[in-house]
Amino acid sequence: MFGTLRGRAAEGVGSIIPYQGPDPATGWEGGRRYRAAMPEGDTIHNTAARLRPALEGAVLLGFEARRMRAHRPRPGWRIESVQAVGKHLMIRFERDLVLHTHMQMTGSWHLYATGERWRKPAHLSRAVLAVEGWQAVCFSAPVVETFVIGHDPDPTAHLGPDLCGADPDLDLAVDRFALVDEGTQIGPALVDQRIAAGIGNVYKSETLFACGLDPFVPVAEVGSEQRRQLLEAAHRQLRMNLGRNDRQTVPGGLAVYGRANRPCRVCGVGIRVDRQGDQSRTTYWCPRCQISRSP
Repeated sequence: MFGTLRGRAAEGVGSIIPYQGPDPATGWEGGRRYRAAMPEGDTIHNTAARLRPALEGAVLLGFEARRMRAHRPRPGWRIESVQAVGKHLMIRFERDLVLHTHMQMTGSWHLYATGERWRKPAHLSRAVLAVEGWQAVCFSAPVVETFVIGHDPDPTAHLGPDLCGADPDLDLAVDRFALVDEGTQIGPALVDQRIAAGIGNVYKSETLFACGLDPFVPVAEVGSEQRRQLLEAAHRQLRMNLGRNDRQTVPGGLAVYGRANRPCRVCGVGIRVDRQGDQSRTTYWCPRCQISRSP
């Protein structure tokens, strides 16, 4: 049962694996409140890297997912792999069963030593995996489901190349810009996971700044060469932040993201912020370094 998976309290053994920065569910970090944000590709890859040594190859001792109505792994099954695909975390068990989680704005994975007290309330847990010595707990994720490879639809089949990977197919990603209307602004297009997986608001803003491109330019005005430059910059930034606890795209931190009204690190003009696209996602940019076409 769920309660038996939790165990008793212990001090300072496990590790919490949210995204870098404030808790995406509450916006709180270190006693201060920040805007909530969706984890980006590097966050999920870093999460997988932290979970992998504890889970991969281990025999499942217990599994609980109270709200999930799907196939469930059974005690005694071996965990074959822990992988990130864009912003999706995939834990594969024997018999081709995969646990798929997507954090969106609220989710996070925590890893605890067996018996350690959880640092979030039990009622927020969405999946609990127990193996020898460890418990992996997924809190507050809106998407927790399983599928059988070769039998059920793959929830990541629609994604473009994963820019956190070592060698993503950037030519394919450039071609996949055709999936969006040419009138779409380049900012929202960059976070369309069908084109390339892993870019969120942070790397959208940072990539556009690095390439000196106005976020409000329509896709039709961005040629194939410049589209590739954007993808190359995003790939480079995501890769350089794998394994880091603090995001950095320029010396000292981030160039524009989260720096509204603060001086641009290059020209000194105040950084601007606005929302774009059907999902009203936040974009930061410099109106001088990035040729302004703001609405």
